[in-house]
Amino acid sequence: MATSGRSALLSSTSTGPKSTLDNSNQEEDDGQDLWSTILSEVSTHSRSKLPSGRNVLVMGEVGSGKTALVAKMQGVEEFMKGRGLEYLYFSVHDDDIDDQTRCNAWVLDGDLYHKGLQGVAVPVDSIDNTVLLITVDMSRPWNALDSLQKWAAVAREHIDKLRVAPELLRELEQRLVKQFQEYTEPGSGDDGTPQRRSEDEESVLLPLGDNTLTHNLGIPVVVVCTKCDAISTLEKEHDYRDEHLDFIQSHIRQFCLQYGASLVYTSVKEMKNLDIVYKYLVHRLYGFPFHCPAQVVERDAVFIPSGWDNEKKIAILHENFQTVKADDNFEEVIVKPPVRKIVHEKEIQAEDDQVFLVKLQSLLAKQPAVTAGRPVDTTSRAPTGSPRTSNRSAAANVANAMPQSGQTSEGVLANFFNSLLTKKAGTGGPGTPGGGNNTPGTVRKSDMNITHGSKLGLSDVQAELDRISSRENDSDMPNANDTPATDGQDT
Repeated sequence: MATSGRSALLSSTSTGPKSTLDNSNQEEDDGQDLWSTILSEVSTHSRSKLPSGRNVLVMGEVGSGKTALVAKMQGVEEFMKGRGLEYLYFSVHDDDIDDQTRCNAWVLDGDLYHKGLQGVAVPVDSIDNTVLLITVDMSRPWNALDSLQKWAAVAREHIDKLRVAPELLRELEQRLVKQFQEYTEPGSGDDGTPQRRSEDEESVLLPLGDNTLTHNLGIPVVVVCTKCDAISTLEKEHDYRDEHLDFIQSHIRQFCLQYGASLVYTSVKEMKNLDIVYKYLVHRLYGFPFHCPAQVVERDAVFIPSGWDNEKKIAILHENFQTVKADDNFEEVIVKPPVRKIVHEKEIQAEDDQVFLVKLQSLLAKQPAVTAGRPVDTTSRAPTGSPRTSNRSAAANVANAMPQSGQTSEGVLANFFNSLLTKKAGTGGPGTPGGGNNTPGTVRKSDMNITHGSKLGLSDVQAELDRISSRENDSDMPNANDTPATDGQDT
């Protein structure tokens, strides 16, 4: 009994210390497992930090709102526009791992002269971490389609110059196709989680349409229509109707299908859809979950993610067309309005009345004299002389006044009469019957009448000759008061 008791005691004493040792070892193992778990979590979190070096390349026309869009996403109210290539950024924060980083935003100048600066923003080693964002100014929708095609061609040209390895480029293109095909609609739950595909659905991917991803750039493309608050202005000032807005949206969505792009209508002025642009960029660059569904009801807040749209959904817009057709030329329907020239009229200050009259008086003084409605030609007027009788004989004046043709009979007779008159004026003295009351150098009015006529009839000439001859006979007769001289006496 004692032996058995001792053995029992020994066994009990021997088991007591052994069990205590086992418990201590178990606690040490649990502590080591706890530390291992913490270290494993820390290493996992360190590996899941947000990556850096993600880029958004922003392109668009001058004045389309590129810088304002990025500045709003950055949270900057006042900003200055640069030239060439602007660098901005916006912060990205992950609440799950409590980490944040910066996403680079490169804004390319709207002048094509600076298109070579794309190499600074998107080098060849960051082509797979870049999103292309093209802005379209909705206040000038007539330039929308040309602007999209131009900047997409600029991006294609740059990617071709990078000489990306064919394997990498093909991988990037296939990644875009897969993302487009695997797009799923967000679920209707409260958390907005997307609907889960079954394993059979995941293995079967629908083929792309004929006009889908025909221009695959290898990088995601986001088309942002800015200044959508101007749609109401287009309706008031340019008579845009719903079918015109649907026509514009239809052509832009066709472009987005060709490049596999997303489409967002925004307004910085009204802060509309800016959060959607930010969340979608973060979703495509960092893999954040994105639960915003497509929006096509509001005409100024459209959002269509890549992979949602297709030809059939775009055809719904065509049902409302009345005056236009879906295949009409974009430039023929959305016509650029004529430029209205603003004329600034200058205010004319009226002069003082007295100043105006003085100016008018000076102008009138410079004008030539007017007679009977015609200005008097002072140059052709003969110089005015003294009113007294000239020393020259009147016969000379009459002779000078006669026409000097000398070729007609009238001219010969006129010269003959002038010679007679000159001779008579020289021989006749004062007080003589021949002189009469005439003074030397004067001519009677009857004589002047003869000389002034340029054309005399033959009867008038004969009468004048008879008158002159009778006058000369009278002058040759001796005076009664004179005594005749006797022969031999001096006279």
